[in-house]
Amino acid sequence: MNNAFAQKQAWIRINQLGYTPAGKKVAVWAGKEKFMLDKFKLVHAKTGKTVLEHTVGKDFGAYGPFVQSFRLDFSQVADTGSYFLEAQGVKSPTFRIAKDVYQGAADFTLRYMRQQRTLFNPYLADSCHTHDGFALYGGKSGLPDSTNVDAGGGWHDASDYLQYSTTSANATYHLLAAYRDFPQVFGDQKLANGLGGRNGIADVLDEAKWGLDWLVKMHPKPTWMFNQIADDRDHASMRMPGEDPFYGRGYERPVYFIDGLPQQRGKFMNRTTGTSSTAAKFTSAFLLGADLLKPIDKRYAKMLSTKAQTAFEYAHIKLGVTQTVSVKSPYIYAEENWKDDMELAAALQFRYHKKASFKQQAFDYARAEPITPWMTTDTAAHYQWYPFINLGHYELAKVSQGKEKAELLQFYKTGIAQVWERAKENAFYRGVPFIWCSNNLTVSFAIQCQWYEQLAHDTTYAELAQANIDWLFGANPWGTSMVYGLPAWGDTPVDPHSAFTKLKNFPIDGGLVDGPVYTSIFKNLIGIQLHQADAYADFQSDLVVYHDDYGDYSTNEPTMDGTASLIYLLASQEQKALEEPKVKK
Repeated sequence: MNNAFAQKQAWIRINQLGYTPAGKKVAVWAGKEKFMLDKFKLVHAKTGKTVLEHTVGKDFGAYGPFVQSFRLDFSQVADTGSYFLEAQGVKSPTFRIAKDVYQGAADFTLRYMRQQRTLFNPYLADSCHTHDGFALYGGKSGLPDSTNVDAGGGWHDASDYLQYSTTSANATYHLLAAYRDFPQVFGDQKLANGLGGRNGIADVLDEAKWGLDWLVKMHPKPTWMFNQIADDRDHASMRMPGEDPFYGRGYERPVYFIDGLPQQRGKFMNRTTGTSSTAAKFTSAFLLGADLLKPIDKRYAKMLSTKAQTAFEYAHIKLGVTQTVSVKSPYIYAEENWKDDMELAAALQFRYHKKASFKQQAFDYARAEPITPWMTTDTAAHYQWYPFINLGHYELAKVSQGKEKAELLQFYKTGIAQVWERAKENAFYRGVPFIWCSNNLTVSFAIQCQWYEQLAHDTTYAELAQANIDWLFGANPWGTSMVYGLPAWGDTPVDPHSAFTKLKNFPIDGGLVDGPVYTSIFKNLIGIQLHQADAYADFQSDLVVYHDDYGDYSTNEPTMDGTASLIYLLASQEQKALEEPKVKK
């Protein structure tokens, strides 16, 4: 086979960050023509010496744009260094095997969270949305429509400037959990306001507190809680963060009250059924925040503990889900599950207050939703099953033993097995559905696999977990990382759906973009128009597409909550590498 032809018709996809010495190390060969492929080589990049020659194993056949695909497993090589893979004239990019391939990655992704801050934005060294906002739907709780409320702070949700309590509380929880579980991997290079300097507090905890401060404002009284600032009228123009005179009240933006009832603005009615999903997320973030911040600020921690209790009571006002509000378009966060949120809240209540009734309540909710529903199907509505991982199973399992713990771990295992049934049929081990924000699901699934392995001491799905991490950093049909600027030397997004990059050419370091979607979804979304020639045209298919193009908000828009989950995942990888046994250099 002519080498030049081979390079144009076949590719070896790798994790561009690299691989750890003791970890699973697999690349994916993918070809648009049939090759007689039986062996591959791992070559030391500096010496040119072949350090491994191995059979390729099973041909997984067609997937997406490819007609042939193989998994190239070189896990047996533990020597550190720079390498490339080669088979039938096709060479992979050079990559490293080293214990430090994830070092600093979690702190790098924190840059995006700081850049998403509203009120004072440290990246811009300026303030925005200083007049938020005026209340809607709070009349029955003594808060007439158009009453001014202090709701400034938090993070912009994505490349628009809406703010949602459900995603912010989940993001805050993931940041707090990352600090709790992996404190030694995070640095202290920023002050609490996000500007340069040291304050003796890990930057991830500073960022989590920024989220907590806003959640406190969104639950200012025991009988008041807000779900959302602004709505899709925000999308009237792409602009830098600033004041937004789109809402009929000058620079103030609407702040939507949680009343447990369906809400309608314009022609679109959401399907809210209760107060539980958002209020329970508040509860969990407040409880974990109180625990972690107590050594730093006892008064603040006590206030968070009180807020946790009133938020838990709010969750019980009307059991059900709270959805977001849209005015001009049909797209909302169409969350339909809430029992997972109540499980997590009750599990943490038990952990911190030791009341058996909380544990029983948590188990009741765990059994009511044992598997996060997206795992059992290949499609779902936008944010229909959120969070994309059942956080409660993990927290409850940690305070359980015997049959109770085994039951929770079986819930995790059953969900993972459902995804594995789809994943094992293709060389990328891809079993996560290509719905909107598929990368967020990918991160969450990798975390669930790791938690199962950690608690069950079962490595059955270790390679599947690693395949999902590898996917995020280049072992995918397009050969690109899904994180802006990570790694700095790799193929990463350069034209995301972001005003920062489009209008000012500012980097959005660390932002996790939405990720590939089914082609059928892409073709039916409103207002998408590619602005440039498709750099990945050769790798699109009838199955799935991904575009590094500002005009595609469905695959290339970064999200705050997805990035927060990624911070947890990357921190876990850095910690795991630190704990690996020593190998020869």
